[in-house]
Amino acid sequence: MAKYPKIPEATIRRLSSYLKCLEDLETKGEKVASSALIATICNVNAAQVRKDFAYFGEFGIRGMGYNVKELRFHIKEILGTNREWRIGVIGIGNLGSALLMYKGFLKQNYKIVAAFDLDPVTVVGHISEKMGKPIEILHMDRLKEVVKARNVEIGIITTPAAEAQNVANLLVEANVKGIMNFAPSQIRVPSHVVLRNVFFTSALDNLVYYLSN
Repeated sequence: MAKYPKIPEATIRRLSSYLKCLEDLETKGEKVASSALIATICNVNAAQVRKDFAYFGEFGIRGMGYNVKELRFHIKEILGTNREWRIGVIGIGNLGSALLMYKGFLKQNYKIVAAFDLDPVTVVGHISEKMGKPIEILHMDRLKEVVKARNVEIGIITTPAAEAQNVANLLVEANVKGIMNFAPSQIRVPSHVVLRNVFFTSALDNLVYYLSN
């Protein structure tokens, strides 16, 4: 694992990109990859790739590069995606529905084990029609009970802004340790809960800034 107590968050984000790169290379039958090749695919420089890996150990062989399969294994271990993570999605509107239908979760061992909405009957029909199979969408009243029973570790909030904090409170009370908030509002959680806010408009603001400058 990490050789240093504090790893830059940007490094963790790049590790996810490196993992995707290695998966693609392995699919193509590549056995070895240089830092230069990984850097080119991930749009960074080779020195940055080597520096990022150095936080966690020595994985490559000088002059030869990295064993693709072994490096992929190590990065999955570092990121924690080498085991199953149980997820609950709260708010099954357009975004929540899209998450339920996204099969890419399974590749990273993310498993949606519970889904909640204030209008579960309507949502069940909506999702079933697109998925071709029934999906159990539970009423919000059962959130704490089901989250505990199904050992949900990560809660993804896709509700309207006004409901997001209340949902976060319920998840915290149910001992969920990680929350990803897609609702367009800031929420607060205790220090022992890991929170990530994902605001599309903020990402667009960042993009537009660079386009404008």
